Amino acid sequence: MKVLLVNGSPKHKGCTYTALRIVADELEKNGIDTEIFQVGMLPIRGCIGCGMCAKNGNGLCQFDDDVVNKAILSCRTADAIIIGSPVHYASASGAITSFLDRLFYAGGSNLAYKPGAVVASCRRGGASATLDQISKYFGITNMPIVCSNYWNMVHGNTPEEVLKDEEGVQTMRILGRNMAWILKSLNAAKEAGIEPPEREAKIKTNYIR
Repeated sequence: MKVLLVNGSPKHKGCTYTALRIVADELEKNGIDTEIFQVGMLPIRGCIGCGMCAKNGNGLCQFDDDVVNKAILSCRTADAIIIGSPVHYASASGAITSFLDRLFYAGGSNLAYKPGAVVASCRRGGASATLDQISKYFGITNMPIVCSNYWNMVHGNTPEEVLKDEEGVQTMRILGRNMAWILKSLNAAKEAGIEPPEREAKIKTNYIR
């Protein structure tokens, strides 16, 4: 089994990476493979809702920037995903927001019924708003959301300060263990012949009459 961890920070090995690395280490201790996928260092265009991802038949975004489509392909083989983001202006980073809009619009079907988790890194405030924002992608994609013994956040202005956030570090460790437990439970269910629920065609209701 494998978990894809997405680092939405422009700092390759900053605070968000530090938190994700703690989670990844715990997953690996539990026999789960991990991949940390870097997003935030490159400019990423937003989704324009052109619908070409559905029309072109390959499940990929029309705008091939070597980031989103690469992640879509990784999601096809990953068993779970963890999205990490720094807090920018009390919400998720612009890079990760643009990335997730296109990832889920074009490739959300690759993540249905796979566990997802969010990790937020902040100096002081805005972490819970970031967690809420990113969790909504999971909430419309039939994805179980994995939590810890506290909201999945760390505090600190540097990686060294993050490691001094003892409660945050514990939260990340437990998140890793919880994700491993969920994955093993789902794998056991699959081996027992229990399949995910049958998907229904989406019903869309407009409220203007």
